[in-house]
Amino acid sequence: MVDNFKRHRRLRTTAAMRNLVRETSLEVNDFIYPIFVVEGENIKKEVSSMPGVYHYSLDRLEEEIEEIAGLGLQSIILFGVPNQKDECGSEAFNDEGIVQKATRKVKQWAPHLVTIADTCLCQYTDHGHCGMIHGDYVDNDSSLELLVKTAVSQAKAGADVIAPSNMMDGFVAAIRAGLDEAGLTNVPIMSYAVKYASQFYGPFRDAAHSTPQFGDRKTYQMDPANRREAMREAASDVEEGADILIVKPAMAFMDIIREVKDNFDLPVCSYNVSGEYSMIKAAAQRGWVDEKAITLEMLTGLKRAGSDMIITYSSKDAARWLRQLD
Repeated sequence: MVDNFKRHRRLRTTAAMRNLVRETSLEVNDFIYPIFVVEGENIKKEVSSMPGVYHYSLDRLEEEIEEIAGLGLQSIILFGVPNQKDECGSEAFNDEGIVQKATRKVKQWAPHLVTIADTCLCQYTDHGHCGMIHGDYVDNDSSLELLVKTAVSQAKAGADVIAPSNMMDGFVAAIRAGLDEAGLTNVPIMSYAVKYASQFYGPFRDAAHSTPQFGDRKTYQMDPANRREAMREAASDVEEGADILIVKPAMAFMDIIREVKDNFDLPVCSYNVSGEYSMIKAAAQRGWVDEKAITLEMLTGLKRAGSDMIITYSSKDAARWLRQLD
């Protein structure tokens, strides 16, 4: 028999050989862990649609931070769930708001931990939208003023990174100017540059109590069918001063992650969102998939697609599993 074909399998013969030629590596430092903080006392309550994810009151938050640090994770992103909501989301920019208080606590307990503040209004408004409502429309420019106030308040509380997720036009430029004017020039902006109006967000809205009370978010979040528009959105944020670009969701948008990575020289973050997380959890609970294997495969895929970092609710699990692999 003439050997006139390629022997690709030669480099797959053993685990050691496969490790030697592996092109993409997954590390604990790649992960950013989302945390939901709530008002009240002695609260550690599991989110019903997100197994393993909890609401924490400030007096129970320290134990979570200690566990995160003990696993070697170096980054978190904070989401606040306030008791009081109003039409303009004033608790978002309250210097004594839940995220501001949580940020100060985290920086006290674990100053080395990169603490990212999600900067949006949807959890704080009584209508559940990400900006000011004029009639039945989310007004862009008046929303920017409130988002700037929120970002400045969060940064003054000690947030290492501001992550605006509202998808208002011009939000990066407005927040960059606001931070600079407040003397916070060294605080980077991790922009939700490409955020689609996705059905994968359902469990998050359960966790953040942020379901819109009317309509949807399709007038400001992107149409999932669009690719070229994503490049325009990312380009605008780069021009306006973003330091990191987020693509959200992740699994159904790996092509977008790759294209953003190839077209822009900023770090790229993918957000492995709640619906993606909960689908795997639900399938694993039924014995349909191996949770460890499929989660690590998915996260590796996101890294291979171009993600420099990944926001994922699987951060703690993945950190444990990677330690076992070591």
